[in-house]
Amino acid sequence: MALPKEPRQKMINLMYLVLTALLALNVSSEILHAFTVVNQSLVTSNNNISAANGTLYKSLEAKLKDPASAEKAQIWAPRANSAKKLSDDLNKYIEDLKVSLKKEADLKMVKGEDGVEREEYKIDDLEAATRLFGDGEGGQKKGPELEARLIKYKADMLAISPEIKAEFEKTFPVDMSPQKGQDGKEKSFTEAFFHMTPTEAGLTLLSKFQNNVKNGENLVTTYCHNKIGQVELRMDKAAVLVGQTSNYVMPGEEITITAGVGSYSSQGGTSISIGGASVPVVEGQGSTSFKAGGSGKQSKSVTVNYLDQDKKPQTKTIQVEYTVGTPGGAAVMLDKMNVFYIGVENPVTIGSPTGWDKTNVSMSGGTISGAGSARVVKVSAVGKASISVVADGKPSTFEFRIKRIPDPIFKIGSGKARVPAVEFKNQKFCRAELENFDFALTFNVVGATVYFSGANFPNVTPASISTNSLDGLSALIQRCGPGSSITFTNIKVNGPDGQRTIDERSITLY
Repeated sequence: MALPKEPRQKMINLMYLVLTALLALNVSSEILHAFTVVNQSLVTSNNNISAANGTLYKSLEAKLKDPASAEKAQIWAPRANSAKKLSDDLNKYIEDLKVSLKKEADLKMVKGEDGVEREEYKIDDLEAATRLFGDGEGGQKKGPELEARLIKYKADMLAISPEIKAEFEKTFPVDMSPQKGQDGKEKSFTEAFFHMTPTEAGLTLLSKFQNNVKNGENLVTTYCHNKIGQVELRMDKAAVLVGQTSNYVMPGEEITITAGVGSYSSQGGTSISIGGASVPVVEGQGSTSFKAGGSGKQSKSVTVNYLDQDKKPQTKTIQVEYTVGTPGGAAVMLDKMNVFYIGVENPVTIGSPTGWDKTNVSMSGGTISGAGSARVVKVSAVGKASISVVADGKPSTFEFRIKRIPDPIFKIGSGKARVPAVEFKNQKFCRAELENFDFALTFNVVGATVYFSGANFPNVTPASISTNSLDGLSALIQRCGPGSSITFTNIKVNGPDGQRTIDERSITLY
C-alpha cells in the first residue's frame, strides 16, 4: 500500500495502528472489580492511619503543655509537625492527580435513583493514565513529576533529624527502587506503573502511594512521640489499623493480615482476634497468616479490644476484604482489533495463569497456529469464530467476528476529485489504497474501463487499463485540459483475499 504524501496523515495512520492494537486488549471486568476492591481497602486504611496520626498530634500538644515533658516536647513536637506538613502536601498533590486522572477518563457527575450525585468515569480507559503520566510526545509528564516528588519526600523526611535518618533510612515505606518487567529488565517509573494502565488500576496505584506516605508519617510521628517519654494519654478515640499482604490472590496462596489499635496504652489490656481466632499482641499489633480458599470476594472479621483512659473496655470491629481469583481465568487479547479479517494473518496474544504445559488452545471458524502466548489466526468466511482456552482443566471460550477487508479507494495522484489539468497530465500510475486500516496491505489494479469527456473531447472517448500503469492512456491524458472529465468504472483490484470490483471514480480537471 502506498503511503499518503501528507506527513500529518502518515502520523495519524501510524498512531492509529499502535493505539488500536493496544486499546483492543480485553480488560476483564473481574480484574477491574478487583482493583476497585483494593482501592476501597487502601482508602479505608489511609483514613484509619490519618485518624491514628491525629491522636498522636493531640498527644504531642498535651506534652508541650505538661511541665514534665515540655522540654523534650519542644524538640520533638516541631519535628513531628514537619513530618505532618511534608506528608499533607504530598498527599494533597496525589489526591489532585486522582481528580486529573478521572477527568482524563471523562469524569462526570451522575444523579442516581436516590437523588445523590456520584462520580462516573471510564474505569477501563487504557489511554487516560498514559496521557496524564506519560513523558513521551503528547504526555503531560506527571509520572516523572510524581516520581521526583516521592524521592524528595523520602529525602526530606529522613533529613528532619539525624536520629530519624539512622532509624528509618533502610525501612522507610516509600521505596523508589527501579521496577523490573517480566523480561528482567529495569523499567522507568512511568512505564512500570502507568503505561497503558486502566483508569481504576491507576487510581489504585495512587492510593497505594498515599498509603506509603501515611505510613511514613505515622512511623516518624510515633518515633518523635516516643522520644519525649511516657506521659498520660487519654484515648478518646482509637482507630483499628489493618494491613494485608495482598487484596487479590489465587486459591492456595498465602495471605497475611496484620491488625492493631492506632493509639494504645502499654498497660492496657489489648486483645485482637482475626477471623474469630485470638492472635498474640506485640506492641499493640497482632497478625495471622492463612491460605486463601474458595473464589470471588472473601472477608475476615478483625476485632480489637482495649481499655480506654478510664479503664473501660472498648471494642472496634472491621471487615477485611480480599478477592480469590479463578485458576482457569485465561485471557485472549487481539493485537489489532476485535475482528478477524479474511485473507490476512491476524496476530493474537493469549494469556494463561497456569503455564503452557497445562494449557490447550483450539479454534472453530478458522485456524490458529503458533506456540505460547503469540498466535496467528487465519479465517476464510464472513461470520463468527471462537477461541477455546483450557487452562488446568478449566475451559474458557472467546467469540469474535469475521469480516472481509474493506474496499480500497481508487486514486490517482493526490486522490482528489478536482485537480489541476497540469498535475493530472504528469501522472503515470493509479492505485487502490486502503484508508485508516490496521494492516499494511497492497491492492493491485488489474482492470478498469476509462471514459474521457468534456473539454477537448467532443464525443465520449472510451479506453481501458489492465495494470496500475497509465502508459496506455498517455495520448488521451495529454489531450486533457481544464474542463475535461475522466471516469474510471468497473474497477477490478486484486488483494490478499482475491479479486473484487470497487467503486467507480470521476476526476474533473480545472
